[in-house]
Amino acid sequence: MHTDTERCVRAVQSKDARFDGWFFTAVLTTRIYCRPSCPVVPPKPGNMTFYPSAAACQQAGFRACKRCRPDTSPGSPEWNRRADLTARAMRLIADGVVDREGVPGLADRLGYSTRQVERQLLAELGAGPLALARAQRAQTARLLIETTPLPMADIAFAAGFSSIRTFNDTVREVYALAPSELRTRAPRNRPAATAPGALTLRLPFRTPLNPDNLFGHLAATAVPGVEEWKDGAYRRTLRLPYGHGIVALTPTPDHIACRLTLSDLRDLTVAISRCRRLLDLDADPTAVDDQLRADPLLAPLVDKAPGRRVPRTVDEAEFAVRAVLGQQVSTAAARTHAARLVTAHGDPVDDPEGGLTHLFPSTGALAAVDPETLAMPRTRRTTFTTLVAHLADGSLNLGVESDWAETRARLLALPGFGPWTADVIAMRALGDPDAFLPTDLGIRRAAAELGLPSTPAALTARAAAWRPWRAYAVQYLWATDDHPINFLPV
Repeated sequence: MHTDTERCVRAVQSKDARFDGWFFTAVLTTRIYCRPSCPVVPPKPGNMTFYPSAAACQQAGFRACKRCRPDTSPGSPEWNRRADLTARAMRLIADGVVDREGVPGLADRLGYSTRQVERQLLAELGAGPLALARAQRAQTARLLIETTPLPMADIAFAAGFSSIRTFNDTVREVYALAPSELRTRAPRNRPAATAPGALTLRLPFRTPLNPDNLFGHLAATAVPGVEEWKDGAYRRTLRLPYGHGIVALTPTPDHIACRLTLSDLRDLTVAISRCRRLLDLDADPTAVDDQLRADPLLAPLVDKAPGRRVPRTVDEAEFAVRAVLGQQVSTAAARTHAARLVTAHGDPVDDPEGGLTHLFPSTGALAAVDPETLAMPRTRRTTFTTLVAHLADGSLNLGVESDWAETRARLLALPGFGPWTADVIAMRALGDPDAFLPTDLGIRRAAAELGLPSTPAALTARAAAWRPWRAYAVQYLWATDDHPINFLPV
């Protein structure tokens, strides 16, 4: 979008927050860059130039605006809508792969050469993987500086910098302030941490956001010991690269309140990225709803409760296992099966608030489970053991870098995997916004009630007009039922 100068200028002049994260405005006279909704008086069009990423702005010598704080805008929805090389690379960078494994590790996961990955990112985003990761480290550093009392040396290494000098230089270059000055300027009414490694932050999103089905689904399917709904917040444990964490997510009108307790602060960037992915916070609800509203039978559902998101996951392998456990059983039965696995094979954790007890078992632990101890039909045992064996040995990859079509085909080749299981994993674990569930009982019931075709083939043909947002259409169709997944818990 940043190449469409006229459209970008209109967005900046109208201070349209819908475009925050889509592009960044760099002001040639002041050498600062802003989000489109920056509250200051818009500069003259001739003094504006546009970039596709904050990293590109920084590489061009611009510093972040102190007023609108462009580093806190929602991420571009492009990276969750697409499955090409650039989108997969951006999802991996957000997950901290460059910081942990370097650019060669990023390229290896994508199956391309380092040179090809760098060339593709530079062409589309104006910055290579190192610059993009550096911009992310600067954002994490600012968050830690402003929300924790940690010493600057600890913040430097927690944010992923290799040295304190690099940390100081980067913060000064990006924000035109020393780290100590950033802390001095931070609001004084920030919440105090309640436990070691704990911090509170705000997760922005594009409005509107309807929390009902989002948090309702997570709460209704919560696995005891791993997830819970408590005091208006969805809480769960997180398995992270350097340790573990516990997160509490609370919906508010203009942001998601996030309380994180981490065993290792180096996991902060990854934890934030996974929480945003879980709640689908980088989606563009206006684009989604406008397309679905064009169908006269869906329009009343969209108008009644716009801004529905797709509830996703913080651990793709975990969700795939839970999808198998939930085959042909009720939600309550699926939770019971998962809870037994958690109690027997999950890693115990300490929860300061007392409600959470375990991490969901790793694929390695599940691969060692004796199938005879599983209280399920023999055919489903075979499906379960085959899935976890493929996940454990790496022959099946469900990570953020996976190709949606190829992974779906690999899932369908496994015993016991039909279209429903493969598509629900594609929708909620892989993040495919166009995944569709025409065989789902709730979808077929909603279709019949609305006057849509009720047979899978006919409904799939009708749903072609909803592409590429069929996963969001699923949320609107599910919402016609009175199942607990559709309601925000009391």
